[in-house]
Amino acid sequence: MSGDGARVVRGLDEVDAAPSVVTIGVFDGVHRGHRTIIGRAVRAAEDGGLRSVAVTFDPHPMTVVRPDHVPPLLQPVEDRVALLAGTGVDVVLVLPFTRELSQLEPAAFVERVLAGSLSARRVVVGTNFRFGHRAAGDVELLAVLGDDHGFGAEAVSLLELDGDPISSTQVREHLEQGDVAWATAALGRPWSYTGEVVRGDGRGRTIGVPTANVVAPDGVLRPGNGVYAARALHADGTWDAVVNVGTRPTFDGTTTTVEAHLLDASEQAEDLDLYGTQLRLELLARLRDERRFDGPEELVAQIHADIRAARDHFA
Repeated sequence: MSGDGARVVRGLDEVDAAPSVVTIGVFDGVHRGHRTIIGRAVRAAEDGGLRSVAVTFDPHPMTVVRPDHVPPLLQPVEDRVALLAGTGVDVVLVLPFTRELSQLEPAAFVERVLAGSLSARRVVVGTNFRFGHRAAGDVELLAVLGDDHGFGAEAVSLLELDGDPISSTQVREHLEQGDVAWATAALGRPWSYTGEVVRGDGRGRTIGVPTANVVAPDGVLRPGNGVYAARALHADGTWDAVVNVGTRPTFDGTTTTVEAHLLDASEQAEDLDLYGTQLRLELLARLRDERRFDGPEELVAQIHADIRAARDHFA
């Protein structure tokens, strides 16, 4: 039953009753491992003439359960939902993660969410799936409860890359280390940092290298400090770019910023007046670590070397 473009709904009350194959998880990043699980659910639904449903949570469950341990998100929830909607599922259900939901015991969670509102006939999850109060439910319990409620449970093994499991946690850790190559391979696409272009101190323009200062929503991951070759995507154009993430130690900076110099288009970009608009930066390659220079002239020389390195990458 999968078709072009999933229906996106928020909350169990918005879901129409229909027998379904369900896959459920946070799906932060919608990486290759996630897509393997979702793809299995879509195929099972097609084979059985059923509806396929991908369930994700907003906010991240840790926001409610352990607010002091919330991981930075790989993407805003809107981007996650858009990616999920493109996986071939019929419905994307964004389930508000509330204190009440977090308190449901595994049996009650299955009865209310999977068997009740979604009329699950099959539930496909990763082998590390946990559910219910204090994450007490696992795949084995899901299978037992499924027997009680008339659905089968299927666990899909995690993919690995270079000996590491492909997981949202691993993608975060590699990005925080600046390893965009591993993250790209794990995601199956370049990781992107999206945010609003805000006014900075204007120092880049004074040294002849104007930049767009990009600020993502609170709670979204910022990559490790360093200089990257990137693609900048905007409603009014797409440019190759050099992105600097860091504190600008040459100027004794103390706050971390994400600044993009748009190659061959800086004057055009200035004319477009990017301030207050959204800019997406797809990080393609890490060029070097952040470092302190002896002064602006040495920094400018290095920036031009970075631009040449970025051009080599794009070539």
